[in-house]
Amino acid sequence: MKSYDTFSDAELFDLIRSDDQAAFTELFDRYNAPLYVHAFKRLQSREECRDLVQDLLFTVWLKRKDLTFSTTVSGYLYMSVRNRIFNLLSRQKLNQQYLQTVQRIESEGSLSTDHLVRSNQLAAIIDQEIQALPPRTREIFELSRKGFRSHKEIAEQLGLSEQTVKTTVNNALKILRTKLGSLFFLCL
Repeated sequence: MKSYDTFSDAELFDLIRSDDQAAFTELFDRYNAPLYVHAFKRLQSREECRDLVQDLLFTVWLKRKDLTFSTTVSGYLYMSVRNRIFNLLSRQKLNQQYLQTVQRIESEGSLSTDHLVRSNQLAAIIDQEIQALPPRTREIFELSRKGFRSHKEIAEQLGLSEQTVKTTVNNALKILRTKLGSLFFLCL
């Protein structure tokens, strides 16, 4: 039986690329706690840090054959945690701004019944048009707009290039603008 704890990170990753689960377990054991501590310094949330690190390591396992490192394995892992923290904080900030806006509008009492009815009708029409998109386009568009995922995250999840995802989202927006353009004037 191999003693993986003596292997370097690069040697471990070569074994991981050849589907060696025990080598991945060693890499996981080696970096799970340090990456968690690194994330916790910024996020201060145990659950978010645990999920973030486990998701990263799971992605490493899934993409093991395709991953290449411009630096070291540890450098890649720490940089990936940092980038995922930035993405998470960005999404949280956007959600917080949205909630604050909704709360401000509600407190000002500017949400009239008529406005809500029109808004709901428009939302239903938009959802209907989104459902009419081709299946793959709809999936990518919904991950982008409803799932709040970046083009890079969608590309990784679906095994596509980032440019393909960007082009697909832009095409979906063009289709929706064309189909919904006149509706905005009718609803106002």
